[in-house]
Amino acid sequence: MAYFARRPDTYLFRLLLLPITLFGIVAAAYHFVWTPPELNVYNWGQCLLAAVTIAKTFEYALNEEGMLKVGETRPGEMKGKGKDIANGHPSPIAPRGLPFIPSGVYDAVELMHTLRGLQWKFSQGVYVPKPDRPQERGAFLRATLLSFIQNFLLVDFLESIIKLFPGVGSPTGGSMFYPNLPPVWRYSVSTLVHMLTGSAILAGFGMVYDLITLIAVGCLDGSPASWPPVTDNPWGADSMHKLWSKHWHQLLRQTFLVLGGYPGKWIAGDLGLLFGTFIASGLFHECAMYSMGRGYDHTAPLFFTMQGPILILERVWRKMTGRRIGGWPGRLWVYSMLFLAAQPMGK
Repeated sequence: MAYFARRPDTYLFRLLLLPITLFGIVAAAYHFVWTPPELNVYNWGQCLLAAVTIAKTFEYALNEEGMLKVGETRPGEMKGKGKDIANGHPSPIAPRGLPFIPSGVYDAVELMHTLRGLQWKFSQGVYVPKPDRPQERGAFLRATLLSFIQNFLLVDFLESIIKLFPGVGSPTGGSMFYPNLPPVWRYSVSTLVHMLTGSAILAGFGMVYDLITLIAVGCLDGSPASWPPVTDNPWGADSMHKLWSKHWHQLLRQTFLVLGGYPGKWIAGDLGLLFGTFIASGLFHECAMYSMGRGYDHTAPLFFTMQGPILILERVWRKMTGRRIGGWPGRLWVYSMLFLAAQPMGK
């Protein structure tokens, strides 16, 4: 599907491929199951991948013009100088590595694996953090290797601490709300577990991204410019709008837009775009978790759906006061959402 999305005049063929492609993705993700309890998390991972792949399949099939890079009028045909303005500023197009690979195959592989879509038309408007490492290849690889080691050790350390809490760290799972504790201690422990889990997730993002970056740049002749930071200091966000639009990773932005944002906009305009995107995010997390055999839980969809009203409240505040939410009050606001309101989802 990705290959034909980069070939002109293949729209009808892609539409015909759509049903069987979707069926194959769902069957592969939910029919084949990891049965050992300690490997149950892989069921979650493969179903997350399935949701991303489903979104990509819809996008590849339903875009009549195909998947274009910035500056293209048709796949492979540039109009003037292509410029990537995803971050508000043009950035140089990185030269394609591995020239012995046919361009159509290379484009298809790149399209399948790109998430933020740097240099692709669908990426325009996505926030890309500024580089935080030297852009010379050797220095970039050394800095990335050091970051990988640091994130690996941090994930290992945090996971070891989480496993010390009875039930929480076992393969069968358990609640972080211990009913035998007094309320103050119960919610203090749950807050600690929740913060440790969030920190481990962030370090895990960095670890995996660093590893893939090392392979892409070190082994596959990728450009350091094609691998900007995956997040932009989420702990520094002082509004929920900034958190979701800039500080948090944007890897799944297009997935949520395709599965919920664009249909929502078609139904209810910009308000539908906002709510549809966050509803898709909630369902993305819970439908993958459902594959672990614990039934359906509404807390993840509810938490992400409530982000729509929260962002609307921030806009109402700005209109009423003439000031954006920010500073230390804004940071406390963000932390209250992440550390308190998100605890049921963390559980």
